[in-house]
Amino acid sequence: MDTHAHTPWNRVSPPHPPHFLIHLSISLPDFPQPLLWYPPPRVPTDHSFIRDVTARGTRTRVVEAGDGAPLVLIHGFLGTHRVFDDVFSTLARTFHVLAIDLPGFGDSEKPPPSRFNYNIETFSEVVADVISALNVGPSHVLGHGLGGAVALNLAALHAEFVDRLVLVAPQILPHNPSSRTRLFLMPLLGAFFFKQVFGRSMFRGYFNADVYGPGHAVPLERIDSFFASFNSPAARESAYAVLRASLDTRTSVARLGRVRAPTLVVWGRADCLLSPQDAPKLVRQMSCAHMEFIDSGHSPQEERPDGFAEIVQRFLLGQRQ
Repeated sequence: MDTHAHTPWNRVSPPHPPHFLIHLSISLPDFPQPLLWYPPPRVPTDHSFIRDVTARGTRTRVVEAGDGAPLVLIHGFLGTHRVFDDVFSTLARTFHVLAIDLPGFGDSEKPPPSRFNYNIETFSEVVADVISALNVGPSHVLGHGLGGAVALNLAALHAEFVDRLVLVAPQILPHNPSSRTRLFLMPLLGAFFFKQVFGRSMFRGYFNADVYGPGHAVPLERIDSFFASFNSPAARESAYAVLRASLDTRTSVARLGRVRAPTLVVWGRADCLLSPQDAPKLVRQMSCAHMEFIDSGHSPQEERPDGFAEIVQRFLLGQRQ
């Protein structure tokens, strides 16, 4: 295990801005050229600290806070641990919270696909390595979107690491990709658009139109922080590998019946990225699961943080729903 010391978050210097410049030979109205992008400052979280853990041979960032039963948080596609900013402190008052940046995202290492297999099963092994390396024992595990599929596979393959499981709009059942995703999957041109043309304005549009529900109050600064983490050649290459690998959900579906941990499925009623109609289909295929709906889009922990935190805490503490 390779870790940093337990350094308080407010003593960690902000990351140096990346020194890269993206030049395009075409002109698009929402992607000026040349593009120079520096990440916005990170707002510290009180009483939290960071570690870098070597998992599957890759440096993996973990943000920790709180005492009590361990609770592992796993973000979704194009997100980072910051998707849990609005519930992190609340959950840390009851649990020992560990928010992970999956390899290829956030502040974790972004190895090339030739060196790291960017698929759901490998990500689940990364989380298992983190839990084992930090020696926190059986943990509650919460995964959002893509992270929900990772959490499910972890529970199916490593039941010894999972106490209770929370799946937030998980990307498990087959679904119809959005129009933007279909664009990125076009032969030849799709990879070019994703790696070279997917600029900040389009990125904001994806989150505002596809991820968040109407009238959301998620700050633009957070969306821009996601873009800052994504906007490097290595990060775009990694994310594209994840996008393609995550389309095949057959392995995750086959493992639904293997999960024995008590499971809560949470879904936003206005989710237009992954249909909330999938929630009862998932619950029926699991041995010990129930579902809760919340008035939000795809990311209830950001759009309705208070209600989301209350639902999750009741479930994890074994209180009646």
